[in-house]
Formats: sequence, C-alpha cells, structure tokens
Amino acid sequence: MDVTGRRERAREALAGHASGPNATTRATARALAKVDDAVAVVLVEGISDQIALQTAAVGRGRDLDAERIVILPIGGAHAIGRFLTRLAPLGARLRRAGLCDLREEELFRRGVAAQVGSPLTRSDMEQLGFYVCVQDLEDELIRAVGVPQVVKLFDSYGDLRSFRSFQSQPAWRGREPEAQIYRFLRSSSVRNLRYARLLVEAAVGRGTLPRPLDALLTAV
Repeated sequence: MDVTGRRERAREALAGHASGPNATTRATARALAKVDDAVAVVLVEGISDQIALQTAAVGRGRDLDAERIVILPIGGAHAIGRFLTRLAPLGARLRRAGLCDLREEELFRRGVAAQVGSPLTRSDMEQLGFYVCVQDLEDELIRAVGVPQVVKLFDSYGDLRSFRSFQSQPAWRGREPEAQIYRFLRSSSVRNLRYARLLVEAAVGRGTLPRPLDALLTAV
C-alpha cells in the first residue's frame, strides 16, 4: 500500500471521533445527553479511554448504545467528584463505573469514597466497578499488543517513517522501544486517539485485552 493509501486508512481509523481543543467538551456534552436514559455510566478521564472502551465492547460483540451504557469522558481525573455528584440524583437505578491511570488513582478513590462515605482500597474500588490502568491506558495497550505488532501498525497506517525519525532523536536514541512507542503516541493527540482504537482492536484479536478494560466491560 502506498503512502496515500496508508494515510486514508489512518483517517478512517479516527472516523467518528472529534479532535482539537474543544473535543473533550463536545464528547462530554454528547455523553451527558444520554445519561437520563442510561442504565450505566462509565466515567473515564478522556476521549482516548472512551474510544478504547467502545472499541473493546465492539470487539466483544456488544452494542453499548443498545444496552444503554454511556462512556462519559470527564476531562481529567480531577473532575471525578463533580461528575459523581452530578449523577447522584439519578440514584441506585444508574450503575456507575470508571477507569483511570495509576497516577490518578487517589483522585478517583477520594471521589468515589465521598459518595459511599467510607475509605476504599483498590479491591473495594473494583467491587464498585472502578479500575486502574498500570501505568496508564497506552502503557497497558503497548504491553498487550507487543512492540513488533505496534511497529507493524505504524507501517500499515503511514506512521513508521515518523516513528523511525523520532527514534533517531538524541533524547530518545537507544531507549527501550516500549518507552519510544509510548512517547511517540503521546506526542500527538490525533495519533493517540487513532491508536487507542487500533491497539485495542489488535489486543482483542490476540486475546490480550488488558485486564482493566476487560474487567470493566464485565462489570457493566
């Protein structure tokens, strides 16, 4: 496939998901519009988490819209308490769940504890439907898919040349490939969103979907 074909595949991989400075605000508004009719709401930090969970659900043969399950990007872990408070009037009929990065675990823990009225361990959080990625979603997916397969995806979607150029930069030359891939994905918001979908698809195909995503889908 030529470069034009690879770029078209890359655009298709991001189809239906907004990017840009107001993308999270728009995605949050769309999700909130569905909450009143939902049976479950999964609170996630950002759009890449939303894409990953939606993609994982499709890979498992599920239709979250039909099941009335809403994936709600909250614009950062600091907002967890505010959104849980906003959902509180819907009462026990609405199941609540969530996903966060390891570095944001304490913020999620405090937000959930404020609702249930007691301190929580990680095990307690999981019993309530809240799961932690170690270290974060991208790290989980890179380990689940493996370096060789990630590099093949870069080639298939027109990003290999950029990645090789990135690897040759003095600050990254000779570093572990997992670290190079991680930073390369995070260096572009558009790229990060695109591979949130592609890496989950690859993990589902390999039967290596990261535990936090797998367990969360099972919980809802």
